[in-house]
Amino acid sequence: MKAVLVAAVVSLVVALFGTPMFIKVLVRRGYGQFIRDDGPTSHHTKRGTPTMGGAVIVAATITAYGMAHLAFWTAPSWSGVLVLFLMAGLGLVGFLDDYIKISKQRSLGLRSKQKLFGQGLVGVVFAILALQFPNDSGRTPASTKISFVRDTNLDLAFAGTIVGVLLFILFANVIIAGTSNGVNLTDGLDGLATGASVMTFAAYVLIGIWQFNQNCQTNAGIKCYEVRDPLDLAIVAAAAMGACFGFLWWNGSPAKIFMGDTGSLALGGLLAGLAIVTRTEFLVVILGGLFVTITLSVIIQVASFKSTGKRVFRMAPLQHHFELLGWQEVTIVIRFWIIAGLFVAFGLGLFYAEWVVGAA
Repeated sequence: MKAVLVAAVVSLVVALFGTPMFIKVLVRRGYGQFIRDDGPTSHHTKRGTPTMGGAVIVAATITAYGMAHLAFWTAPSWSGVLVLFLMAGLGLVGFLDDYIKISKQRSLGLRSKQKLFGQGLVGVVFAILALQFPNDSGRTPASTKISFVRDTNLDLAFAGTIVGVLLFILFANVIIAGTSNGVNLTDGLDGLATGASVMTFAAYVLIGIWQFNQNCQTNAGIKCYEVRDPLDLAIVAAAAMGACFGFLWWNGSPAKIFMGDTGSLALGGLLAGLAIVTRTEFLVVILGGLFVTITLSVIIQVASFKSTGKRVFRMAPLQHHFELLGWQEVTIVIRFWIIAGLFVAFGLGLFYAEWVVGAA
C-alpha cells in the first residue's frame, strides 16, 4: 500500500516542478499551440501557448511507477508494464500529431486515417500481449470474457480460442479508440480534461486496492476478483493521478501549457488499459461519463448535420456549445468537473454495491 502513496507523491512532484522547465524548452523552440479559425473567438488569445505538455504527464507517471518499485525493491508486474506501454504508445501517436501541427502551423496534424492506424497498431500489440504472461495461478493480465465490474459469463472465445483472441483484439481496440478519442475531445478548455482525469484515475486507485484486498489469489471467496495484479494497477493509477494533479497547477485557467494530443491520447489509452486489465470494461463508460457525454455530443452533431443539414448544438464538442451561449470558460470547467465527479461517484457506488449484494 505504501508504494501507491509513493507513486502518487513522486509523480506529483515530477509533474509540478518538471512542467515549468518543459515550458521553457517549448518556448525557446517556439512550440506553441495553433488555434483553428472556426473555433470560439475567445480561444484566439491562446495562440502560441506551449503544447505537448502531455509528455510531462507520461514521463512523470512512468518515473513514479519505477520509483515506487525501486523504493520497496519489488518487481513490476506485466499488467502494470502493459498499461504503461499503451499509455506511452498512444502518447507517441499524439506527439507526432502535435509536432506536425506545430511545425506546419496548421490545426490538422496526422490525418484521421493515420491517427487511427497508429492507435490501432499500439492497441493490437497491447491486446495480444494482454492475453499472454500467465502468473503462477494461470491468470493473464486480461481475459476474453466481457466484464462490467468483473468478468461475466459472456466469453468472446465461445467459438474457440483463435476466434476469441481475434474478437478480443477488436473489442479492446474499440475501448482504446473510444477512451483516447473521448479524452481528446474533452481537452478543449483549460484544465477540463486534466481535472476529469484526476477523478477517474483516483477511482481506479480505489478499485485496484479493493480488488487486491478481495483477490481470489489471497482471499478466496464468493465475490473475489480474478484480476492478475490489482495492487500494481493501483500504483499505476496513483502515478497517473499525481501526474495530472501536478500538471493541472500549470494547465488550469489561464493555462501556461496544453497537454495536446500527446497527453489526451496517452491518458485515454491508460484509462482503457486499466479498464481492460481490472476487468471493468463497461464500468469505465460510467466512470468516464463526462468523456462519453462529450463524445456523444460530437456524434449527435455530425449525424444531425449530415441527415438534416441542421445542428443540434451551436458547436461541438459540448463545452464549446456553452461557450457560445455566453458561459465563462472557468464556469464551464468547474461545472463539468462536478459532472465528472458525479459519474465517478456513481460508478464506484455500482462497483461496491455489486460486491455487497453478492457477498450478502
